Amino acid sequence: MTIGYRRRTLSTFLCAALLLAVLPALSPGARAQGSEGRAWEVLAGGGVVLFRHANAPGGGDPQGMRIGDCATQRNLDTAGRDQARRIGAAFAARRIAVGAVLTSQWCRTRETAALAFPGRAEDAAAFNSFFSDRGAGPAQTAAARAILARWTGPQALVVVAHQVNITALTGIFPASGEGIVLTRDGDGWQVAGRIRP
Repeated sequence: MTIGYRRRTLSTFLCAALLLAVLPALSPGARAQGSEGRAWEVLAGGGVVLFRHANAPGGGDPQGMRIGDCATQRNLDTAGRDQARRIGAAFAARRIAVGAVLTSQWCRTRETAALAFPGRAEDAAAFNSFFSDRGAGPAQTAAARAILARWTGPQALVVVAHQVNITALTGIFPASGEGIVLTRDGDGWQVAGRIRP
């Protein structure tokens, strides 16, 4: 009985030690996921938010998908459109000044941005999905980081992109319509919180 107890205690100790050793290796986004209140404060001060497009049923894109042809793509449904409008309403209710809205060239990101922030969206190919072409991920992520690095505020930067882009940048797997808010941390960015529509 004593030997079994010691083994369990040793196992627990080893698991805790392993967890402590692994935590520093996780991405900043996985470690620092502050509150939603903090996220809004950061945005009011000129932070950045990376929104995953609002709800669009399915996963990936149909074969033969073409940029610029929404009929070939996975698009927002009614719930997704409502979700996008709620994003814009949340910014308006909190009087968050938005300096720019960047979006991938996919129809579902463009529509999310158009419904949330009418007339504000600009295409930024660095935020295009690379779900079907993982080899393009490192170059696109580097280009996206360069865009973020140039942002100095004082208003908020809104980016509407895809799960793969946001996960590559933050280590977080966002839900549809969810925003990951970043705050400046030296030459890089740290996750300040998450916004759920």
